Amino acid sequence: MVESTSAASRSARKPKGEGHARRAEILEAAERIFVERGYDGATIRKIADEVGLSSTALYMHFRDKSEILAEICRSAFARLTAATAEVRSEDGAPEARLRRMLKGYAAFAFDNPNAYRLIYMTRPEEARMGAETAAREVGGELYRDFQAVVNEAQTEGLLRGDARTTAQALWAGTHGVVSLVITKPYFDWADREQLLATTLDALFEGLFRR
Repeated sequence: MVESTSAASRSARKPKGEGHARRAEILEAAERIFVERGYDGATIRKIADEVGLSSTALYMHFRDKSEILAEICRSAFARLTAATAEVRSEDGAPEARLRRMLKGYAAFAFDNPNAYRLIYMTRPEEARMGAETAAREVGGELYRDFQAVVNEAQTEGLLRGDARTTAQALWAGTHGVVSLVITKPYFDWADREQLLATTLDALFEGLFRR
């Protein structure tokens, strides 16, 4: 049984080359395996087998699995940051732009649940293997863009409290909805768009002056 499995694995391995496409395949497979098996369970061998490569061939693209995890996290944060920066630069009242930022954040999470788990829901010991560095370096820029718009709202006298607490409350509330829907799919959730909108309505009603 072991011999036949190994033979099948070797026969399924793909030819060398296709550098960028192959890296993308590795990252996609690794993202899923990290979520399913955790950092310790996501061995280079498992990731390589998933994309039809030998472990040696995979090392031509990444030096170890911590580099793979870091690359997944940097890419996810970069996409989120780009979307947030675009909304920040738009015209409109701070509250309207903050709502769009938070809705975009949630949409990214629902569309990319594995990537979201890795950048925001990884255990501390696993985060040190790549997610934490990406969160500090790239995720920090994402949050600063969000905080800047909250600061605008404070300057205009729109907040009930201070900008720092308000920003964290808005983010935490949105993350709460997103993380629960992603990790508890068996629960009888309301329509997730309606659930998010209702949560944001409650948050803005409590945090902003009317």
